[in-house]
Amino acid sequence: MKHDGTQGHVGPGRPRAYRSPARRRRRVITLSVLSVLLLVILSVVGYGVFAYFSLTMGIKRSDVLGKGTAAGDTNILIMGLDSRLDENGNPLPKEIYDALHAGNQSDGGLNANVLMLLHVPADGSKATEISIPRDDYAQLAGCPDGECMGKIKQAYGLAFDQESKKLAGQSGLDSVQRQQQERDAGRKAEIATVSQFLGGVPIDHFVEVTLVSFYQIAQVVQPITVCVNANTLDRYSGADFHKGTQQIDAAQALAFVRQRRDDTHPSLNFTDLDRERRQQAFIVSLAYQLKQADTFANPVKLTQILDVAKENTAIDSSLDLISFAQQASSLTGGNVTYYTLPIDHFGRDPRGEDVNYVNLPVIQATVKHLLAASPAAGGSPAPAPHPSPSLSPAHVVVDAVNSSGRSGLAGQLERALATRGFKAGTASNGQSQESASRVEYGAGAQSSASSLASALGGLPTQPGTSLASGSLRVVIGKDFTLPAGFATASSTPSATATAAAAVQAAGPGVAAPPPTALSALSGGGIRCVK
Repeated sequence: MKHDGTQGHVGPGRPRAYRSPARRRRRVITLSVLSVLLLVILSVVGYGVFAYFSLTMGIKRSDVLGKGTAAGDTNILIMGLDSRLDENGNPLPKEIYDALHAGNQSDGGLNANVLMLLHVPADGSKATEISIPRDDYAQLAGCPDGECMGKIKQAYGLAFDQESKKLAGQSGLDSVQRQQQERDAGRKAEIATVSQFLGGVPIDHFVEVTLVSFYQIAQVVQPITVCVNANTLDRYSGADFHKGTQQIDAAQALAFVRQRRDDTHPSLNFTDLDRERRQQAFIVSLAYQLKQADTFANPVKLTQILDVAKENTAIDSSLDLISFAQQASSLTGGNVTYYTLPIDHFGRDPRGEDVNYVNLPVIQATVKHLLAASPAAGGSPAPAPHPSPSLSPAHVVVDAVNSSGRSGLAGQLERALATRGFKAGTASNGQSQESASRVEYGAGAQSSASSLASALGGLPTQPGTSLASGSLRVVIGKDFTLPAGFATASSTPSATATAAAAVQAAGPGVAAPPPTALSALSGGGIRCVK
């Protein structure tokens, strides 16, 4: 099944013997540059730029995350914006638009089309990168622009647009200040949405880059070696690649990471998740190639990359670059595993837009498993802790109120809830239609409401007026879709969800994983992908 991934609405990381101070300084700078450069390279698809302090004066900083967190494992949210403008909202030179093969300043928008969570363990062990498909249907934190459900990428653009309307009648801000205030609103909403979607994962830092960063950095480091498993051609993105390993220039590199269709080989059946794996393969190939070529020791090329990166990058103000560089040493040598989260099925939302429906409890259990700390002696991630006590489903009465305008949903939901051990309540129709679904709870049932809301796709929760103690009410809005398999599940909600097992994402002659599979791609080489 081909999935076109239509865009939605948006707005305009001791020396054990004595070393001289100079030698220690060289070691710290070398480590910083190695870590920084890899992240700079990764910024081409959303992995942003961290440079040593003296090299970061041009990078924009934002206070949306406050003062930061204490030392420990670090989670960095990478946001790659589908914008054809620079960080200040200004158009790019025409030659850049021509090379991007992606329209002009009127195209794209401020969707966070690339979302990657980079987890860097404090002990320097193997890092984990998790790619979140951009069209996953999710609860949008804060309901920006009045939209409570949508594609996860849309939280940024909707919040940007909402802030833009708020600032429209205000004076005292120049265009750059206004743009950054609008972007801060977008950053805050996207960070909160992703954290909520992943099960409350803390976001310690963020990096934001725009589309042009990719092309400019690729110009500095071209040619780049990539590998595909079959001949493929896509006139939309400009992709034209032959089977096997090949070297590509900057323009072709952009096509490589953007391709999500093939107009001459429909049997390849590309999806947006294949594009996620293309992006990861590009990161792995480029990092491996540059290390093999000893590019890290080339100050001219390093300066060119850092100069480019500073033009179209923003990071949070609490990021301590020196501390992170020491912590991020695990990123060198390909010591990273890249995962792409699975979906449940492709479908359309109430507006008719193509979206990815997900099994949210499985997503959250999978992320918890991937980020769990490894035992000191190595081995599998530690098991997730047991959830905090809550009312068991057998003691919770759930009413269903159908306010969607579609008949039969309240009764369908009641029957589905019964298969999961909840006490059947009353199925009724609401007095008026509502856009957004929610779970309301009575006294003592907040934890059960959160579990049920997660199992139903990440619905918002709130106290319910006139609800008895230990009872819940699901208000079914126009956005409601009963998750696949929910009606036949016999287990309780997300507390007992099982993490998805990873499958290999790449390798010569290996077919691409289905969208429903958690895929894994290891670093440290040239990986062949679909």
